[in-house]
Formats: sequence, C-alpha cells, structure tokens
Amino acid sequence: MIDQLPVPGYAAFHLVFVLPVIVVLGVVVHRRLSSHRIAGIGLLAALALVYTVPWDNYLVARGVWYYGAGTVAARIGHAPVGEYAFILLQPVLTGLWLHALGPAIDDEVSIAWRRRAVGVAFWLAVTAVGGLLVTTGTGYYLGAILVWTGPVLALQWGVGGPALLRHRRLVGLAVLAPTAYLWIVDRIAIGLGLWELSPAFATGLAVPVLGLPVEEAVFFALTNLLVVQGIVLFHWVLEVVAAGTVADGFDALVPVGVIARWR
Repeated sequence: MIDQLPVPGYAAFHLVFVLPVIVVLGVVVHRRLSSHRIAGIGLLAALALVYTVPWDNYLVARGVWYYGAGTVAARIGHAPVGEYAFILLQPVLTGLWLHALGPAIDDEVSIAWRRRAVGVAFWLAVTAVGGLLVTTGTGYYLGAILVWTGPVLALQWGVGGPALLRHRRLVGLAVLAPTAYLWIVDRIAIGLGLWELSPAFATGLAVPVLGLPVEEAVFFALTNLLVVQGIVLFHWVLEVVAAGTVADGFDALVPVGVIARWR
C-alpha cells in the first residue's frame, strides 16, 4: 500500500512527519523550556551535526544507501540538504520529549568507578563488535553504526555513569517513544522510496511486523540514546555547579577532588 503512493521530496517529508511533532511538543513544554533547557538541546543538536556529517557523507559516498529519483533538491557534499536538517531536528524532537516527561535531574556526585567501568567496557565491546562487522560485506552498515556510536556512549558512561543509572527510568522512557516513532516514520520513508539501503552493505534482517531494516532500528535507538544521555548529563553538571562550586562541577566530570576527599 505504501509502495504505491507518490514519492515525496525530502523537504515535504520533514513538513509532514517531523516538524509537526516538534511544534506540538514545543507547545506542550514551552513553559518548562528554561534557557538552560534550550541551551542543552541546542548544544546536542550542534554536536550531532559536527559528529554526524563526516560519517554520513562518507557512507553516502560509499553507496551504503541511496535516494529515490526526484527526492533530493540540493546537496552539500554528498548528502542532501534534508539530511543535514534531520541531523539537527532529531535532537530537538527527542530533547523536547525528554523535557515533556518532566522529572528534574539531581546534583549527586558519585565516584562509583565500578559502575562507570562496566558501562565503558560494555560500549567499547559494542564498538569492537562493530569493528568486526565492518570487515564483512553485508554487516558493513551495522558495524559502521556501532563503531560510530559506541565510543561516545562509552565516554558518556565514563563521565556520568552513576548519574545515568540513577536516572535510568527517565532515560529509558525518553528514548523509547521517539525511537518507536522514528522507526515508523523511517519505514514509511523507505516504503515511499525516499531512500533505500544497498543490499551489498546491509544484512537484510528486519524488525518483525514493522519490516524496518535492523540497521535503521539500531541507528535510531542508539542516536536517541546519545541525545538523551547527553542532555541528562548536561543538566546534571549544571545542577552540581548550582549546588556547589565550579570545582564541584569538575568533580562531577572527573572526580579528582572527590577521590582526594574519599581517601
């Protein structure tokens, strides 16, 4: 049924599926959007753009995925302008949903090296698996996603693993809804022919019932996790600083002073 519909342009796709959701969420949470919350979303969107653009352009140039005829109005480098727009819009959508959930971030500083180490080790192991997958043909795209996201997720856990654990329910809920929505939206886009994965670089596995390629499912789950954890850690550090001093904020990131006092 979806496959029989006319193929929209990338911009039209944003206008129908992405921007309206952002507007609705913005209306819902606008009274909660302090300057700090806006700054947190803006910072994550900027970091997402800087970190994603080289990776995205490389994969497009490599032919990992391609776009339907007539769907791309303009490009910057190898990627469509609409791709850059989505890189910026996804953190906004996910960040607004996170703030719609409402819970505040605490200011507790904890060493908990074991918890940090477990999180770091897990995500480095995921990165290593990705490194193995990129050496295969059909596992290339999945491996590229893991290699690209794993180190940053490891860094987040190294910086604030205890805080992420304390806020795990918030993190989980904040990741779940945007991920499910973007899975559906992406499946519609693929069905409409906006873009398509190259069989040479994809496993061919799909999410049951939905039919979304597993690579795309993993991509949205991990990128939303990056955004949510990044915003949570941003506000956690601000709360630590507000409750104490700038030195306390540094302790939150690299708990040198905490270690000294603990000794």
